[in-house]
Amino acid sequence: MRLGMFMMPVHPLDRSLSVTLQEDREAFIFADKLGFSSAFVGEHLADAAETVTNSMMFLASVASETTQMKLGTGTTTLSHIHPVQVAAHAAMVDHMSKGRLVLGISVGTPFDAEALGLLDSPRDKIFAEAIDVILEIWKSKPPYNIDLPDNRFKVATPRTYWPEVGTGIIMQPYQKPRPEIVGTVVAPFSKGVIAMGERDFHPLSANFLLDKWLPSHWTNYCEGKAKAGQKADVSDWRVARTLFVADDDKTAAAYGRYDPKSPYRFYYNQMQAKMTKGGRQSIFKSHREQPDSEITHDWVMDNLVMHGSVNNVVDQILAMHERVGDFGELIYGSMDWVDAKLAKRSMELMATEVMPRVNAALAKSKPPTQVV
Repeated sequence: MRLGMFMMPVHPLDRSLSVTLQEDREAFIFADKLGFSSAFVGEHLADAAETVTNSMMFLASVASETTQMKLGTGTTTLSHIHPVQVAAHAAMVDHMSKGRLVLGISVGTPFDAEALGLLDSPRDKIFAEAIDVILEIWKSKPPYNIDLPDNRFKVATPRTYWPEVGTGIIMQPYQKPRPEIVGTVVAPFSKGVIAMGERDFHPLSANFLLDKWLPSHWTNYCEGKAKAGQKADVSDWRVARTLFVADDDKTAAAYGRYDPKSPYRFYYNQMQAKMTKGGRQSIFKSHREQPDSEITHDWVMDNLVMHGSVNNVVDQILAMHERVGDFGELIYGSMDWVDAKLAKRSMELMATEVMPRVNAALAKSKPPTQVV
C-alpha cells in the first residue's frame, strides 16, 4: 500500500495568505523527501479558507523542488475553464515535472461558479463535454478540427496553422498517451465511479466519507471496468483518510481531536458547514435515515479522524482495511500547520513508522503463494 497526500488546503481566515501558501509548498516538498508516492492540492477561486486558486500553478511552483512523487490537481474544475486551456496547461506541467502530473478533475463548487457567472449553467454537462475535448486534443494532430456531437466546445486551428513557425499547435503531454486522470468520489454508491472505470480514470475516495461506504466505490469501479472489457486493478484505487500521528497518545488526542485550536476541528467545522449548506450532509451519515440532528461536530470527529501514537494509528488503519478491503494508496489528509513541528512529525511518522508496519502486517496476513 502506497502513501500519498491530499491538501485541500483549509486555513483559518485570520492567517496570513503568504505564510500559508509557503507552508503548503513546504508540505509538498517535505512529502517528496519522505517518499510519499503522490500529493494532490485543491483549488478554489472564491474561498478565503482554501487559498490555492489554481492547482496547476501551485504544482508548477514545486515541480523543480520535488523529484519522485506524482503531483496531482485536486481538482481542476472543468466546468469553469475552457478545455483547450486545461489541455495545454496540464501538458506544460507534465513536462515541467517530467511526467509526474496526475490530472484530478471535478465539476467544481457553487461559490466558484457564481463568481464566474456560471451558477445557473448546466455544469455537469459542461464538465462531461470538456473532458471529451481534452482527450480528443491529446490524441489529435494539428491542425485541429474538433467538433464532437452535442458538445459546445469547438477546437479549430486550420486558419492559423503554420507548422514552420509552430502556430496553431497545442502542446502535448510528456506522458504517453496522456497523464493519469483521477476523480474524487464523495457520495456512497456513486454512479460516477462506473463511468470512471469505463474510461480508465481512477477513483480517489474522499476522506470525509465514512469508511463503511468505501466498498461501494470499488464495486462500482469494477462494474465500469467490466463494461469496458477490462479487469479493475486495486492499485489504481486511492482512499483518503484524516490522520494525525504523534509520539504519544495524549499529544495526538489534543492536536488531532480535542484542543479548541486543533486544525482537525477547524477542518471539519469547515467541511460540515459547507456540506450542510449545499444539502450534502448525508455524506457524514452511517445510514440514510439517520436524523440530521445526530450529525454533530463530535459525531463527525469521532467517525472521521484517526489519531494516536504509531501503534495506535497502525491498529486503526488495519481495522479500516479489514472493513474496506484492499486498495492501492492511502491518502493522508493534510491540514493547516497550527503547530508546524507537530504537523511535520505526523507526516514523518506516517512515512517512516506507520506505513512500514501496516504493510508488514498486511503482507503477513496474506496467504502464502502456492507453487503448482
